[in-house]
Amino acid sequence: MQSVNSVRTNGRWVPAEVAGPAGRHAVVVGGSLAGLLAAQVLTGHAERVTIVERDRFPEEDEEGGEAGAVGEGTASASRPGVPQSRHPHVLLEGGQLALDALLPGFMAELRAAGAPRVGMPADMVQWQNGRWFRRVPASTHIHTGSRAQIERLIRRRVLAHPSVALVEGTDTVGLLGDAARVRGVLLRKRGDGARDEQRELAADLVVDASGRSTKAPRWLAAIGADAPYEEIIDTGLAYASRVYRDTTGTLGGEPSAGALGLHVVPNPTQPYGFVVLPLEDGTHLATFSGLRGDEPSTDDSEFESYAKRLPHPVVHRWLREAEPLSPVSGFRRTANVRRRYDLPGRRPAGFLATGDALCTFNPIYGQGMAVAAMSAVALRDALADPRRTPTTRRVQKAVLAASRQAWDISAGSDKKMPGATGNAVAVRLADRVAGWYLHRVQERTPGDPVVGRAFRSVVSLNEPLGALFAPAVARAVLFGPARETPAEPPMTREGREGTEYGAS
Repeated sequence: MQSVNSVRTNGRWVPAEVAGPAGRHAVVVGGSLAGLLAAQVLTGHAERVTIVERDRFPEEDEEGGEAGAVGEGTASASRPGVPQSRHPHVLLEGGQLALDALLPGFMAELRAAGAPRVGMPADMVQWQNGRWFRRVPASTHIHTGSRAQIERLIRRRVLAHPSVALVEGTDTVGLLGDAARVRGVLLRKRGDGARDEQRELAADLVVDASGRSTKAPRWLAAIGADAPYEEIIDTGLAYASRVYRDTTGTLGGEPSAGALGLHVVPNPTQPYGFVVLPLEDGTHLATFSGLRGDEPSTDDSEFESYAKRLPHPVVHRWLREAEPLSPVSGFRRTANVRRRYDLPGRRPAGFLATGDALCTFNPIYGQGMAVAAMSAVALRDALADPRRTPTTRRVQKAVLAASRQAWDISAGSDKKMPGATGNAVAVRLADRVAGWYLHRVQERTPGDPVVGRAFRSVVSLNEPLGALFAPAVARAVLFGPARETPAEPPMTREGREGTEYGAS
């Protein structure tokens, strides 16, 4: 099978490093994080890279920010094609490392732009499985600024490359080619006054980065290829978010003794969740989550009353005093979906999927942006591997593998939630054995720094799952007791003035 950095010679596809990349054209469908980062990678393997985006990107102000993206505007700066951008986005450490590998110096640029950096568990008041976490020194950090800010900085870097072109306000409506090989895309202009005329855009490689609403399975079927098998786990989770200004002094950074965020993590016996995280403009984004049949309200007057379902009144007290700055926004499409393009079938050369178009997760785990960046690193490495011809199937397998750990975490957890549906919810014997061990890990994570450090390294996608089985961690999990944790929300870090666990 052919890929963007290979050409046909004597009946087989050989790397373009041998044959030369002149004239090669790659099209990326979707200009969000996954698409932008894929385009960045492809600039090293194609003479031209075209990003086709259905929306029009927000205009930037004179200082390089998006007009209105402050306070209430932070939530309202979302594009129609990215409705989840109105809700919290965290950039896990695995994604931070990947972004710096793809765009050197990016994380320093993000910090300079004011993106909040939250240390875990030191900066977060967190409840999970009936226990409050000790706020010991941070072993990992997350960035909690708006999705719009991160996209804007990445977009500026990628579109500055002379090989990259952007086509905005345009739908991709199909693929060109046949079941053996994709040869481009079929496009249609959007917006008022746009006609229904379609035009063809030829390409040697098409990368689908159009997100969780991808139409690629339908496009493939239309050219005689097989749509991918889809694995689905859906808890029915829904969430609702609103921007606030903290007027209580509870949430503040250094030198404040307070916290930067609050987090109530749902589980099978307590399905309600809440998180409030800082944004780059000094406001906070608060989000409730609940399962099918008991979703949080998107009515402004009823939003805060959902806090009464949580296991502690600390959230309700904070919301009563904080100042709301935006309407409530809801989101309902939260199923885990993995599209198995790696499995046998009629797969055309010259077509790849990445990002949410390949594997999308329950957003409550905060993995999407990190996996998009890690998938782009996998794409880069697979295309540049001197040991193997980068066939479409081989590259697709490598990109899918980059999302495997995130899938194991989110899908594995969601299988246990009440009312979960889908064709991948069955619990295997291996799942039961692993579940027993992971339950003991989670029991010890809030109070044991050694277990907690290992657990955070795994969920931040910075270490493999094997980190949970390192000798010191295994000893604590198998033979050590679950250590004491705060009885009330710890409003100060350990080691600060005042009580060790603080008071609510």
